[in-house]
Amino acid sequence: MKFWENKQVLVTGGAGLVGSHIVEGLIENKADAIVFDKEIDPRSYFVTQGFDKTAVQVFGNLKDYKRVFDVISKYEIDYIFHMGAQAIVPTSFINPLETFETNVMGTVNVLESSRHVKSVKGIIVASSDKAYGHSKQLPYSELMPLNGKSPYDASKSCTDLIAQSYVATYNLPVTIARFGNIYGPGDMNFNRIIPGAIRAGLMNKTLEIRSDGKMTREYLYVKDAVDGYLTLCENIDKSRGEAFNLSSGVKLSVLEVVENVSQAMGKKIPYVILNKAKCEICEQCLSTQKIEKFFGWKCKYSMEKGLKETIKWYREILQ
Repeated sequence: MKFWENKQVLVTGGAGLVGSHIVEGLIENKADAIVFDKEIDPRSYFVTQGFDKTAVQVFGNLKDYKRVFDVISKYEIDYIFHMGAQAIVPTSFINPLETFETNVMGTVNVLESSRHVKSVKGIIVASSDKAYGHSKQLPYSELMPLNGKSPYDASKSCTDLIAQSYVATYNLPVTIARFGNIYGPGDMNFNRIIPGAIRAGLMNKTLEIRSDGKMTREYLYVKDAVDGYLTLCENIDKSRGEAFNLSSGVKLSVLEVVENVSQAMGKKIPYVILNKAKCEICEQCLSTQKIEKFFGWKCKYSMEKGLKETIKWYREILQ
């Protein structure tokens, strides 16, 4: 799309799962992608697809305000996808300080820097269904309060509220995207159920399930997530100041996910239920009526198609 041609676009966490696919979309649309990360895994989708040779790589820590400001000002950034975060839930229990410093103050540093750089025309902030916390009312709608309780969930609630405060106080062009569980090629966090199940299947190992297997989540293929992110940014004049839920409507328990992966791989994946997960929400799902009404957005990938592409990528890097 001509919208992106020659635009300077910063992607924090650009070598991560969603970030690397956003970079792919930006490169395909002739934008200049600048990737901000602490480190880059050589097995990542970002590297295996060769984006490290076409995107500008900038190393730094989101907790370092001066570094963040330097990058946004130096490259005269037009648009920002703020994806960078401490995104591993078990890690948030072990190291909540790192989770809050990265997710909360990292977001403050991106927004505060953008406030002082006149070139910035739009910022998409990655929030999460976790920001809503536990609710007896489902699906979550954008009008519901943010009520994350555990460290990771609370950090996403804070991220979201901070983004809203910069819109309300400084009229910063920020849009908030709240997603369910995203899967696809490039997810190197094998404690997540889909990467973990695929790896167990490929390596003929027993999958350890840390929950009771009954927790229910929605699962969205990464390319649908990217389509949503790009749609929000391309329509920043209409989306700014708003929060949008994006999801697939594919709601599965952990054990149903394992069964779906088993079917896609054509082999039974053995598992053991540890049932040691703590402070996690039993059921989450999102209403997408708002983004459908605003932009006509809907996901395009079935679970079957998404898993097929995902498994193919893991076969290439793990075998």
